[in-house]
Amino acid sequence: MSIKLIALDVDGTLLDDNHRISANNRDTIRRAAEQGVSIVLCTGRGSMSAKPVMDELGLEGVMITHNGASIMDTKGNVLHEFTFSVREVEDLIHYCRERGIHYDLNTSGNMIIDQLPADAAKMYEAYLAEPEMVHDVLKVNEPLVKFCMFGSQAMMDQVERDWPDDQHELKFIRSGDYFVDVMRPDVSKGIALKKLAEIWQVDRSEILAMGNYFNDIDMLRFAGIGIAVANSPDEVKQAADEVTVSNNEEAVHVALCKHLPLIGV
Repeated sequence: MSIKLIALDVDGTLLDDNHRISANNRDTIRRAAEQGVSIVLCTGRGSMSAKPVMDELGLEGVMITHNGASIMDTKGNVLHEFTFSVREVEDLIHYCRERGIHYDLNTSGNMIIDQLPADAAKMYEAYLAEPEMVHDVLKVNEPLVKFCMFGSQAMMDQVERDWPDDQHELKFIRSGDYFVDVMRPDVSKGIALKKLAEIWQVDRSEILAMGNYFNDIDMLRFAGIGIAVANSPDEVKQAADEVTVSNNEEAVHVALCKHLPLIGV
C-alpha cells in the first residue's frame, strides 16, 4: 500500500543534535505533504514547543504531544487527551523538591512550573518552551496530561531506580537521557497513533513512523514501516523494521526518499 501518514519523532530524529531541521529534511517533508501525505509530529514535547517545529516545516495539521497523552491540531484544538489530577503526582512533587530535581506540570496546551533554575531555563529555551510560573503547582486545578522530571543522566537513572513500575499508579517513561515523564498507564505514542489512524481511517500498513528512543518503540511497532535512526539505543533498533542513518545525517530525508520515491531528488 502507499504511505498515507508519516509519524515523526522530533528530538533525536527530525532535529539534529543542535536542535535544527536541515533544509533537505524540511523540503522532503514538504514535498510529501504536497502529495497528500499527512505529516504528524509524535513527540514528548508539549504543543507550545512542538508547534514551532510545524511552523518551521511550513505545515498545519495534527501533533501527537506529551508522548501520546494529547492529540492536538496546530490551531489549538484538542482531538483527544488522557488526563489526571495534580493530587496523583503530589508524592512525586515532594520527592523532587527534597532532591532538587526540576519538574513541570503539563496540560494539553500549557506548561506550569513553580521554580526555574538556570539549567532548566536553558533547557526550555532550547526546546522553545515558555512555561507559566505559579506560586505552588500543588494548587493547580486544571487536568494534567504529563508530569515531567528533568536533571542529569545520573539523577534520572536514580529516579528510575526509586520508582519501579509497581510503585505508582501512573506510568514512568524515560523520554530522553535527562527526562522522565509520568503519565496515565494507558498512554503511549503508539496508542495515540492508533487512535488517530482510527479517526482518519488509515490502515496501519499505510503508516511510516520514525523514532530514536524508548518512548518511540510501540509507535515503531504499530506502523507498517517503523524506522529507527542510527543514534537509537539497540533496543529501539531491534523494535524497528529497519535502521537508517543518524539524525545528524538527515535521516528523515534519506528514509522518505527511499520509501516515497516520487519525492526523491
